[in-house]
Amino acid sequence: MTEGHSKIVGEAPTGRRKPDSLARIKNAARKLFVERGYHATRPQDIAREAGLGHGTFYLHYPDKRACFLAFVEEARGELDAFVRARVAEHRSLEELIGGTLHAIYDYAESHPGVLNAALTDELVIDAEGVQALPLLQRWGADWADTIRTAAAHAQVSGAFDFEIVGQAVVGAIHQAAIEGARAGRSRSEVVKTLTNFLVRALRP
Repeated sequence: MTEGHSKIVGEAPTGRRKPDSLARIKNAARKLFVERGYHATRPQDIAREAGLGHGTFYLHYPDKRACFLAFVEEARGELDAFVRARVAEHRSLEELIGGTLHAIYDYAESHPGVLNAALTDELVIDAEGVQALPLLQRWGADWADTIRTAAAHAQVSGAFDFEIVGQAVVGAIHQAAIEGARAGRSRSEVVKTLTNFLVRALRP
């Protein structure tokens, strides 16, 4: 009985340790990908930052690429939830676009460096030489769905190829943010100008 009891007591921490180590690995990876970037971060760096042995990293991820893509997916999910919580009640096309742009800015400010780090996934190549689907391209597909829905409610012209327009919208947002920061323009100026431009371009 004592032996069986010892076995049970000894196994319990092991069952808890794996999920705990995954959370620590994920938090450490996020921190280092944001601070150093993908290429300057090694699996052993992540394990060390997490306070774990090097081998623990490979209990959860086969390589650094898989860990990075998990980070990208988590950031994408966070941003999506962040935006949806802020534009769910918007009805007009102006409110939808303007609210989404402000939500993206809010997320970027409250999660410094996360989006910039996540956008480097277009440089990640897997072992077979296949390029990972860039985060911007995936956002473009999300915008295509949004625009398609707006077209179904007669807010947007139905004459567009929604996939192309979705990619164009994301490209405009990304480049406008870069130029706005470079030129020292205020967020409100960038959002207002870009919203007006996109609304006029998309309306029937």
